[in-house]
Amino acid sequence: MEWSLESVREMVAGGMQSIRECEICAFAIAMCVLLLFMWYCYRVGREHGSSPLRGRYLAGPGRIGGVVGGFMSSDCRGRGKGKHGSLLEEQNGFAFCQSSECFRCTSAGESLNQRLYHSLQDYAKRYTWSGMGRVHKGVRDQGRYLNSRPTIQRPEVFFLPDLPSAPFFSREVQRHDVELLEQSFPALLAEFESIYHQPPARSGSSLPPGWKVNSTPRGQWWTYYLVNQGTPLVLNVRRCPRAWRVLGQLRTFIANNVFGNACFSVLTPGALITEHYGPTNVRLRCHLGLRVPPSCELVVGGEPQCWSEGSCLLFDDSFLHRAFHEGGAEDGPRVVFMVDLWHPNVAAAERQALDYIFTPGRLEDKEGK
Repeated sequence: MEWSLESVREMVAGGMQSIRECEICAFAIAMCVLLLFMWYCYRVGREHGSSPLRGRYLAGPGRIGGVVGGFMSSDCRGRGKGKHGSLLEEQNGFAFCQSSECFRCTSAGESLNQRLYHSLQDYAKRYTWSGMGRVHKGVRDQGRYLNSRPTIQRPEVFFLPDLPSAPFFSREVQRHDVELLEQSFPALLAEFESIYHQPPARSGSSLPPGWKVNSTPRGQWWTYYLVNQGTPLVLNVRRCPRAWRVLGQLRTFIANNVFGNACFSVLTPGALITEHYGPTNVRLRCHLGLRVPPSCELVVGGEPQCWSEGSCLLFDDSFLHRAFHEGGAEDGPRVVFMVDLWHPNVAAAERQALDYIFTPGRLEDKEGK
């Protein structure tokens, strides 16, 4: 090959052209990858939302899931009519589920285990198996976990293995949300006062609109839900806009599955909430004391604790727990603002999978297929 200045120029020009073509090709590939990533984020965002409480209202004034006033729990949606006939009993504006198929009321068994596994498989096909080791292990062996747990901690619906467990947790494990709730104490107390002192819902009722009466062996236990088993209650939310804004600012509030609740809880003097277990160990229940008279106590896993006004108490309600108010009528009620937060050791990928598996209504729909 004869070398000359002209041939060198041609070789350099050809090399530069090749580099430009490679750059264009690489740029095109990068753009395709970017577009695919944006499409994936859009899909995930539509299902889970960047804010857990964003877009939770459905069309129509005062309606959620087709129930006027939004007072039907997520586990009761679509069960008001059908082969079981009328299964809802309304008390003080709150729809109670009496269906044997209700998710919250159904004990864990082979049917529930199969539905959990099918939902996990659907999630993995749509997204990924990455990071699903503990969730897969828990779903696969759920019956064994629930039946072999010691009596001090026995969640009724779902147990995630290998989670650190203790009856009470330090406020530091969810420091941001605890501090936000405590800073919101005056606003939450004022909002409680406004809904608690409204006129009764109807003649013959002793409670204002939106309050639910819970079963207790003695005394009274009332709750006012903003989110009930993952479903916002529209009319209650409209009466408590400041509390709703606080929920929207919490980073670890469980807002997208049936294990998430937020409510004002009132215990009258002499009341006792008997020992019981929560449904799962993937959450921590947080109580912000609003009104705490003497002689009130919460016992979790055999360990007693007292509430304090303006302070949060974090506990794992999958442990056996009870609460009581032994004060007199002059002491007034014990009032807390209750929210369910994620257990700090549940990873983000696991939270997304559990939101998918336990989306309100998903497991019930599986049963009907």
